[in-house]
Amino acid sequence: MERSKHLPDDVHPLLSDNPHTLVPFLEINLYLKTSTPDLTKFSSTSSPRMFATHMPLHTLQETLKDTPCNIVYLCRNPKDVLVSHWYFRCTNLEKSDITLESMFDFFCRGVSFYGPFWENVLSYWRGSLKDPKHVLFMRYEELKAEPRGQIKKLAEFLGCPFSEEEENSGSLDKILELCSLRNLSGLEINKTGKTLNNVHHYSYFRKGEVGDWKNHFSPEMENKISKIIEEKNLKVRV
Repeated sequence: MERSKHLPDDVHPLLSDNPHTLVPFLEINLYLKTSTPDLTKFSSTSSPRMFATHMPLHTLQETLKDTPCNIVYLCRNPKDVLVSHWYFRCTNLEKSDITLESMFDFFCRGVSFYGPFWENVLSYWRGSLKDPKHVLFMRYEELKAEPRGQIKKLAEFLGCPFSEEEENSGSLDKILELCSLRNLSGLEINKTGKTLNNVHHYSYFRKGEVGDWKNHFSPEMENKISKIIEEKNLKVRV
């Protein structure tokens, strides 16, 4: 796979549309109304097709079996995931009166549209160990701590590593700036736009901090979820 030709900064798709529109969700944008969606409109001769999903790996494996598709899974500390999800829901549901405590209870019991969070993470972790050439397991915290190294790792996995010339010319830094929370959240399209299913673009950009859960969890909540993480053997993974 070759890296697509550089576009002028002022015409890059991310500057005029939301990432969740540019990369459609399989279960939301494609398979919600039909089991046989038309994928031909997503074909491209200049770059590979990209899709997003929240589904666990075992629901995709049979479909992707014997295909050259690559899967990139980005996980985050479940405590921060819960807080982020709560804010997202409160922002987009006009009459949402769900409390963080009630959502915490659902989360700990594994009640979710996509199944228990723990099983979702573990499915991709195991997949990355079994088939590292096609499944890359990444961590949000590492992406925040060392963005350059993680972006290079991603590029290598996708078969388009940065050349020495590209690194020296600042291409990697330009990508990091373009995709930064500060830049994307400040764009007009992400301040005022909405997705086709009426989700506010700005709700995808909050703090982006590691450890913000500490400002929301009680000691009892922290203790309970920490025990679950340990029981599920997630500690070394998230």
